[in-house]
Amino acid sequence: MTTSAVPITPRTAAVLGAASVAGLMMLCWPLLLRVDAEQTRVDPPFMFLALLPVVIFVVLAEMSEGGMDSRVLAILGVLSAVNAILRVFSAGTAGVEFVFFLLILAGRVFGPGFGFVLGCTSLFASALMTAGVGPWLPYQMLVAAWIGMGAGLLPRRVTGKREIAMLVVYGVFAAYAFGLLMNLSSWPFLLGIVVPGHEGALSYVAGAPVLDNLQRFVVYTLITSTGSFDTGRAITNAVALVVLGPAVLTTLRRASRRVTVVAHPTSTGAATDAVSS
Repeated sequence: MTTSAVPITPRTAAVLGAASVAGLMMLCWPLLLRVDAEQTRVDPPFMFLALLPVVIFVVLAEMSEGGMDSRVLAILGVLSAVNAILRVFSAGTAGVEFVFFLLILAGRVFGPGFGFVLGCTSLFASALMTAGVGPWLPYQMLVAAWIGMGAGLLPRRVTGKREIAMLVVYGVFAAYAFGLLMNLSSWPFLLGIVVPGHEGALSYVAGAPVLDNLQRFVVYTLITSTGSFDTGRAITNAVALVVLGPAVLTTLRRASRRVTVVAHPTSTGAATDAVSS
């Protein structure tokens, strides 16, 4: 028996997996293209990139097809609003961002499906509040959704202080992963990147070997964000999870007792869902 506020059926899992692979390919397209050695410029696959919002919409539609309980929607709305407000007041300076610790805790309590949806809605709501809607938003939504989903997939048997320690490790990993993937989404479009103290440009070079471009990207990330924004985000996640994690987990688990969807396998192999009251 499994529990989740947003149930994931086998078909939903397949759609989610395919969408995640497609999203990862959209992020990694510069490293996947093969071009002739004489070719010095490669236009990004804009039609391919434009599919990212469609992919996210299809996944959300698939996950809500069975209908979400009103109590699940209520908690989703509240947590999305809280996360959006936290991001408005904490994003930017030295990488301090409080949006991810709540996303991780909610994904942990309510399951991977809820974490995925909350990651999308939180970043979308915060973008609307800050006029931050742009080509980067679908990438932010997708990566945040992965973070929430990953928190829901962590081992369930870990409890107590070990659970907080596990969430702290995951929070640090998520902070650096978010920065890395968001850098990857914008790096190919930055031309003539020259970093003081480093010889040579760190821009994407069309037609260059994959390993050469990957090396440029890694160095670019290490110099521009790993030691500043990403580390600030990792420290924020760790401190927030240690200080606020136990209390927030207790609060969320009290709420989850009334909104958890329980999937019971039937004799035919299908799953039936029942919302606890």
